[in-house]
Amino acid sequence: MARSACVHHSWRSPVRHELGAPATLTGPDAEATLPAVKAVAVIPARFGSTRFPGKPLARETGKFLIQHVYEQASRAARLDGVIVATDDERIAEAVRGFGGEVRMTRADHPTGTDRIAEVAADLDAQIIVNVQGDEPEMEPDNIDRLIGLLADASDLSIATLACPFSAGADPADPNTVKVVLDQRGRAMYFSRALIPYPRDHAGRPDDSSRWLLHLGIYAYRRATLLELAKLPPTPNETREKLEQLRFLENGYAIAVGVVPRAAVGIDTPQDYAAFVARYRAAASRSKS
Repeated sequence: MARSACVHHSWRSPVRHELGAPATLTGPDAEATLPAVKAVAVIPARFGSTRFPGKPLARETGKFLIQHVYEQASRAARLDGVIVATDDERIAEAVRGFGGEVRMTRADHPTGTDRIAEVAADLDAQIIVNVQGDEPEMEPDNIDRLIGLLADASDLSIATLACPFSAGADPADPNTVKVVLDQRGRAMYFSRALIPYPRDHAGRPDDSSRWLLHLGIYAYRRATLLELAKLPPTPNETREKLEQLRFLENGYAIAVGVVPRAAVGIDTPQDYAAFVARYRAAASRSKS
């Protein structure tokens, strides 16, 4: 999954939506009417992690990491509910402890998409948002943007986000996933390679902001998500190790919303320590 080539932090108090309750806007857009669509975010969470075992239950801020993610997602105005999907009772117990909703899943899912599809099979929501469980600083507005992409276009069934690479970031880094869009804002291809290739600059990016970094958050129409979970891996997916290529290779269009920045993902204990420092600094500023 692409990580912090672009960064944004957001600290907001959580807002819970009851499942089935209509989403509403506040502030200057309060009179806007949202499409009548029910959307639920599902956060897949595993205890096992090669670089950071037990990551969802890290608690140096006084809150579990998974709680930070849950509360940020709950701030999205267009969500009707948030659910954590896990196969680990320790995570489930933690979620119940802070008042969150959790669903137990099978332990043999190869991807997070498969895990959320198991949960989605029992939901009556039209749109399912797959929220990464290790991005505690994600922007709730990004979830609303995803839901809007599908709610406003009946011919689309998958949406995701991207942002320009920040100054100093290297789009040629194969650990970051690039996406190229067509004129309608739909994905043409995703790759770890440098696409599009800057032929006039000897293969080196002249301005990193001209390349788009793919962000690991998706919204699906429920029926499409259940279809995707049944599809076998495809050749380009296997070569690039990018699950989204399975969607393209099977003819699904993917709408891509371009946002200014992305949240910082927590992959390692060092990433988490940096997050804790930012959290404490923000808490200190709010008290002064």
